[in-house]
Amino acid sequence: MVFTLRKNAEKGVQDDASPEVAALDDHAQPLENIQKSRWERSWPTIACGAGLFSDGYLNGVIGSVSTILSTIYPTEYKLSPARSNVSSITFVGTVVGQLAFGWLSDNYSRKWALLISTFLLILFAALGAGSYGYHGSTYGLFAALTAWRFFLGIGIGGEYPAGSVACAESTGELKAGHRNRWFIMFTNVQIDIGFVVAAIVPMILVLITGDGHLRVAWRICLGLGVIPPLSLLYIRLKLNEPEEFNRETMKNTRTPWWLVIKFYWWRLTIVSLIWFIYDFSSYSFGIYSSAWLAVILGKDAPLWKSFGWNTITNLFYIPGAILGAFVSDWIGPRYALAFGVAAQGIVGFIMAGTYSLLDTPKNVAGFVVVYGIFLSLGELGPGDNIGLVASKTSATAIRGQYYAIAAAMGKIGAFVGTYLFPVIQNHAPGGPDSVRAGQDPFFVSSSLCIFSAFLALFLLPHIGQDTITEEDIKFRAYLEANGWDTRQMGVKSYQGGSSDSVDVGGEAVMNKELV
Repeated sequence: MVFTLRKNAEKGVQDDASPEVAALDDHAQPLENIQKSRWERSWPTIACGAGLFSDGYLNGVIGSVSTILSTIYPTEYKLSPARSNVSSITFVGTVVGQLAFGWLSDNYSRKWALLISTFLLILFAALGAGSYGYHGSTYGLFAALTAWRFFLGIGIGGEYPAGSVACAESTGELKAGHRNRWFIMFTNVQIDIGFVVAAIVPMILVLITGDGHLRVAWRICLGLGVIPPLSLLYIRLKLNEPEEFNRETMKNTRTPWWLVIKFYWWRLTIVSLIWFIYDFSSYSFGIYSSAWLAVILGKDAPLWKSFGWNTITNLFYIPGAILGAFVSDWIGPRYALAFGVAAQGIVGFIMAGTYSLLDTPKNVAGFVVVYGIFLSLGELGPGDNIGLVASKTSATAIRGQYYAIAAAMGKIGAFVGTYLFPVIQNHAPGGPDSVRAGQDPFFVSSSLCIFSAFLALFLLPHIGQDTITEEDIKFRAYLEANGWDTRQMGVKSYQGGSSDSVDVGGEAVMNKELV
């Protein structure tokens, strides 16, 4: 479809145009034409998205913390539900946070939703580091850590619909041709940097404290998670609402949910399914990689050595994520996602087939390289682009909730994966220490990767540089075609505009579901 915005001259509008027409002009004005300096355009993108570093660090570090706790409490921790709960409960909190903050960011404020999630991250990261059982109870310690990790997850969840959505909307003010890369640089690349730091920090701390003082090491690992959100607090206080949000919000009226569901249900289903599959593999592999390496290296290897190899593995996230940011601008998010996840699936099958050769201490370097390429391709494809797709394939008015549902499905996938991976390994032919226990997760993950590539290539829409603006135009036209008054949309200074000024390929958008 060709989208055109009629100019005032084409309507014969004079200088004394009505307030309604003036409001239309505001909606028609491209965001990149708004008079702002380069820094004024860029820093909201940075401030909104960079908080996802906390997601990468706080979710990544718990794998190493769990490995440390298994060393300190070899019987109590390994045989208790805490071993699974400590790693997985954050995902439950994240789902709750995503859904709650998705509603809050659409119906109240992007900025304040972001600030509330920032405060939650600071508070519960600190409480997690100070976890203590009543009268020194070990199981009480595990219960306290599990509880604080749940509430921490709510704060992490808030970063997705509030931070990422506001970040995507802010990129509309950046130069066309560069918007996707900047969104990715301050969302997914931040998560990946968080994962890398989460691998480096435990290695350094274990080297400093030695295996005899691991109780100090795991608390510092969690306590350092306070620093990233604290460093962003001031700059986020200075944020304004994104201009796109001011134009298109429905917070001052009732959302026509039946029309929204008919317009977006199929697209949201596809985006959510791809995100579920990606997080099912990505977070599960990330959390269990240090334990995996410890098994390959053997029981006699010092703990810092498995953490060191885990650091090298996580470094492979970065080149894939950075390259994917540019590829997304060059060929578009849909093709970048499909290519990356298909290539990841192929490498995964290769790794599963050669696992018996890689699963030895002398070949640990080969394992890390092949495994690292597997992870890197995942970042180039769905890692970089699924959040971009979710944030740009819906109208601004409901974007927070649309994104939240898709992201929540992703975290449900991560939650399922972290529980299912040990089950797959424990029930492998030959037992949890067999070659099949290492192969089977790669067989499962690679099969899902190929399925995701099919979904992306054939069922996702094209996403261009101006998709956010175009999607808002289409949505307004659809609402008007179904008798809903779009003059209610926007903050008060924008209200009065109507999609009557929109010509979609010369025809109105009719009452039909979006494919």
